[in-house]
Amino acid sequence: MRPLFTVHAGEFLVGEFIEKSFPTTNVWIPSKDTGIDLLVTNKENTSSVSLQVKLSRDYKALEAVTDFDKGLVAGGWLTLAHDKIAKSTANYWVIVLVSHERKMKPQFIVIPPDDLLNRLVAIHGRSKKYQVYPWVMKFNVALEGRGLSQAEKKELADGSLKLGQRDLSKFLGDWRALEALT
Repeated sequence: MRPLFTVHAGEFLVGEFIEKSFPTTNVWIPSKDTGIDLLVTNKENTSSVSLQVKLSRDYKALEAVTDFDKGLVAGGWLTLAHDKIAKSTANYWVIVLVSHERKMKPQFIVIPPDDLLNRLVAIHGRSKKYQVYPWVMKFNVALEGRGLSQAEKKELADGSLKLGQRDLSKFLGDWRALEALT
């Protein structure tokens, strides 16, 4: 068994959010590392959703200079292993982005691991590890931003960039799996 107080910050933020937003669910922390960070059950504990949580601090510039900078709510950076995503038994991976602006609430990208992996391979090709830049923009767009040129960032800021597989917007704050538990 793990020591009692080893909950990571991302797991805490997700658990706290779930308890406030879905008060009729129960949030469980596994006693050993199985690749599932949180288990969420309905009130009767008869149905569950498992979550793997990944947290990134904010890497966006402190001073917004460009239109892209001004539109960026949170810009993360994660290293994700292909095999860990491929072998994941979690129903969803939750990417937590915390803006260093205190007025901004944490942003959650809730995505099935198969979908995450398919998108990463489509964007970057197959790799052992992926350097991922999850970004959330002020206009409710979430995306994988690694590799975008300055010109593409400008297009992103003005809304003309075609995101394709980079588009994670439909997963931004998508807690429907937990709504089904209530």
